[in-house]
Amino acid sequence: MPVTLPVTSSTLLCWCVGSKLTDAEKVFCHSGLSASNAHILCASPSIQLPGRHQTSLMAQCGENAGTSNAVNGGQQRRKVALITGITGQDGSYLAELLLSKGYEVHGIIRRSSSFNTGRIEHLYKNPQTHSEGNMKLHYGDLTDSMCLMKIISETRPSEVYNLAAQSHVKVSFDLAEYTANVDGVGTLRLLDAIKTCNMTDSVRFYQASTSELYGKVQEIPQRETTVFYPRSPYGVAKLYAYWIVVNFREAYNMFAVNGILFNHESPRRGENFVTRKISRSVAKIHLGQLECFSLGNLDSKRDWGHARDYVEAMWLIMQQDKPDDFVVATGEVHSVKDFVEEAFKHVGKNIVWEGKDQMEIGRCKETGVVHVRVDPKFFRPTEVEFLQGDNSKAQRVLGWKPKVTFEELVKEMVDMDLELMKKNPNA
Repeated sequence: MPVTLPVTSSTLLCWCVGSKLTDAEKVFCHSGLSASNAHILCASPSIQLPGRHQTSLMAQCGENAGTSNAVNGGQQRRKVALITGITGQDGSYLAELLLSKGYEVHGIIRRSSSFNTGRIEHLYKNPQTHSEGNMKLHYGDLTDSMCLMKIISETRPSEVYNLAAQSHVKVSFDLAEYTANVDGVGTLRLLDAIKTCNMTDSVRFYQASTSELYGKVQEIPQRETTVFYPRSPYGVAKLYAYWIVVNFREAYNMFAVNGILFNHESPRRGENFVTRKISRSVAKIHLGQLECFSLGNLDSKRDWGHARDYVEAMWLIMQQDKPDDFVVATGEVHSVKDFVEEAFKHVGKNIVWEGKDQMEIGRCKETGVVHVRVDPKFFRPTEVEFLQGDNSKAQRVLGWKPKVTFEELVKEMVDMDLELMKKNPNA
């Protein structure tokens, strides 16, 4: 016999909810619509809520999938993209690119007590009121299978870009289980939502893989065929995600691809990442707001590119006739020291290094002031010393090449932080 539950805000935590809700329900779903003709998608068709029309989520997925397949069976694929992690560095650049190409863009954002949409604020139809135009945002999470099925069912995307992740490598050692749940199993949940909605034939899926898969490198430079050897919980979680994408491609004939992106930065990089920490600190030092800052392993070498270039590669990977995996990199290697030196050089300071290991310091050649120190708390339990990507396949098949040089990247980041710190030293 069906179970009848009172419609309260706490009840809604169990359901995927439609568009028209009561005032109590709006607390969780943030809808501005009335409660009349409300439509609730339940996890189980055997549970009934009073005063509501109810539809099985599985049936709803099936109906929407049929529509999506019919549309995609024509001459031209629909240009509807769903981006997880749309508020991040890559997600914001990708949303810009897709909107410029005429896409309808949907993004998944996590519910929090404050808005974290700063990177995509300018993409709203009206940034002052957060009015939506061709970019629409949906509350969701990669740890919630039901909400993913609901969003896939409602938006019926032709392309899904999975960029959401707990992406800080050092943090992954402290939050290993959470990282695995989001970065690894979260990818499976999203793929399974597409499969449950019978949309494997109509959806193209992009997975944001990472050069951290290579970890303790077995080959230089690293290419698509290089053996993986991850050295962090983040890398291990991303390894699972990589192979589950390959599995869905082979098992269900799904257009599912991995972009193995090497380090890519921009002025939109998060402040807890080393490159942005450097650019912010150099800007503060130049403006007299800071004297010295601390870093971890100064000798780590990375292949750094610009995020704007790399999201273009993501899109190109998704436009190919056949699904395949690609390394996206510049092929150039620079150390953390190189990044520090280039950043200071841009503000007219030359850094000389003294000491070794944990006692190493970076001193301004002109003034003698110590601006950089090493702090062991920033070391990883297992370091990745050297990463260099071979982008020859991307150049040959996609026609892709990086446009922004290392020097231009560092300059752009420092310039942006100089402007930011001039306006607000506490930013």
